[in-house]
Amino acid sequence: MRLNFTKIFIAAAIVLAATVTSCKAPQSLAYFENADSLKTVGTTALDYAVKIRPADELIITVNSIVPEATAAYNLSSTPQNQTYVVDTDGEITMPVIGKIHAAGMTTKGLGDYLTEKISKEVDSPVVRVQLANFRVNVLGEVKRPGAIEAKSERFTIFDALAAAEDMTEYGERTNVMVIREENGQRAYHRVNLKDARIVDSPYYYLQQNDVVYVEPNQIKAGNAKYSQNNAFKVTVVSTIVSAVSVIASLVIALAVK
Repeated sequence: MRLNFTKIFIAAAIVLAATVTSCKAPQSLAYFENADSLKTVGTTALDYAVKIRPADELIITVNSIVPEATAAYNLSSTPQNQTYVVDTDGEITMPVIGKIHAAGMTTKGLGDYLTEKISKEVDSPVVRVQLANFRVNVLGEVKRPGAIEAKSERFTIFDALAAAEDMTEYGERTNVMVIREENGQRAYHRVNLKDARIVDSPYYYLQQNDVVYVEPNQIKAGNAKYSQNNAFKVTVVSTIVSAVSVIASLVIALAVK
């Protein structure tokens, strides 16, 4: 009877041990992990140039030494009212000049084009073109997800993460998704932020309406799975403990007899 009693408790211990979640080694939260092993890396000056698209909002102001000479090229006298919306055909309509196909140009390229056109009528015009709706969305395992207004066209994926107050400790740094509109379709790309060569990626500099999605790492995924099944596991463990208690009571009662 003592041998049976021992076997019962050994079996119960094995069952209970199987329900314990194993611990995983902590993951590194560093970026650019291999930077020390690489030579200097970098991007060309044009890599960050943003191309104008339909539905973009452009602020275009035209000035010169003689303001009256360029007044006709502006929508109004205040910069806040100089906004042009690029239509579905990729065009804008400016005073005096008329329709311009802006889609596909950079803001600098459009500014240079307008400067050349206006120079035929005005001495030394100064044209400034600014993208007014440069926004990106950062979602997933960041501390402050949401839409972010880019203050400059030179806006990197790290600028976006910094604006979102960085990733949480559960963010998967090796497999961040950048969703971008390309040729009228949404394209999905993966980047590794632990690799210092990220600065050479065409997705290092973000474009208007990009979406940066930080997936949860294995630890977060495991915790979420555990949480979903936690009630079930508690019920199973409770049932096992109750069963072992009943069996132990019966065995002890039989042993006493």
